[in-house]
Amino acid sequence: MSITVKEVLNKKDLKTFVKLPFAMYKNDPMWVPQLIRDDMEVFNRAKNPAFDNADARQFLAYRDGKAVGRIAAILSRVANQKYNTKNLRFGWFDAPNDPEVAAALFKTVEDWAKELGMETLTGPHGFCDLDPQGMLVEGFDQLPTIAGYYNFPYYQKLVEDLGFQKEVDYVEFRTHVPEMSAFPEKLLRLAERIKERGGLRVLQFSNKKEILGRAEELFHLLDEAFEEIYGAVPLTERQIHYFIKKYFSFVDKDLIQAVVNQKDEMVGFMIAMPNFSRAFQKARGSLFPLGWWHLLRAMKKNDVLDFYLAGIKKNYRGQGVDLLMVVEMAHKAIAKGFHYTESNQELESNTKIQAQWKYFNPVQHKRKRIFKKVLK
Repeated sequence: MSITVKEVLNKKDLKTFVKLPFAMYKNDPMWVPQLIRDDMEVFNRAKNPAFDNADARQFLAYRDGKAVGRIAAILSRVANQKYNTKNLRFGWFDAPNDPEVAAALFKTVEDWAKELGMETLTGPHGFCDLDPQGMLVEGFDQLPTIAGYYNFPYYQKLVEDLGFQKEVDYVEFRTHVPEMSAFPEKLLRLAERIKERGGLRVLQFSNKKEILGRAEELFHLLDEAFEEIYGAVPLTERQIHYFIKKYFSFVDKDLIQAVVNQKDEMVGFMIAMPNFSRAFQKARGSLFPLGWWHLLRAMKKNDVLDFYLAGIKKNYRGQGVDLLMVVEMAHKAIAKGFHYTESNQELESNTKIQAQWKYFNPVQHKRKRIFKKVLK
């Protein structure tokens, strides 16, 4: 049976593209579906400001008239300019354990890459670091967070058999939240010394209006903090406003930590949220009729805390800012009754970030990979 690959050219095709994983993973207890409306918006040129600096195409593989696989290709002009590369990104790859389907999808992407004059293909990526990225290669028995991909174990072999090799790996950690009585006393003393020595303080936000008032400053700090991270691209002002509007209305004021200096300049931040994975599974891709209720319940009653973003200004690194935020977040986690934390994915080479978990008995339980192929 031959495979036909078609480009997504209209809203109906895009809905097929977005909803394809719902059939593929419906019996997998580890899969966490994204909200359909959010994934539709990602590829909406009128709504996603990432298209100011990028182009993208989405493709569906069909067998006997039925969609059986998908892939997206992203031309990030800003990334190629920053890294002086001729690279095309791929993402949103899903396929059955069928080499023919995978080969047809990737050939279509490679053909476009060559048409554009690209020399390499890497992924899975999104448009920027705030999109899901990386293919799961370890931890298939672990529930993913809503910030990342989940995929079947055979995906790795599918792409490696097509000539892809490891580019970089991300790792994720699970830690236990200690009882207050067991909290390391030396960390509390060290945190106080760091505050006194550096003239630093942790902001206490009273309401979401105060958070929104400093949200742009936070995103500019994020750009600086991520500047040297693999694959990171700077955000435009339109993207910053887009993400503030999209996500910050859900942020718990107690779970966003910001450290400022004596001039009240933000020098570090850390954002965490209750784990929404089970709630997203129950929502099944939609806020209605009851998806919103599951999400609201997860915000109020939860024992797992997910870390999403953190960053420190370059000239404040190594001065204990990360420790201040971890200690403060640990206090909030204990007070709110969280028992475990899930780290965001971190480059395996980023040992400085990983060191901040050492006091909380971390277990590295997931690994994701970015693959690369040199085009000939």
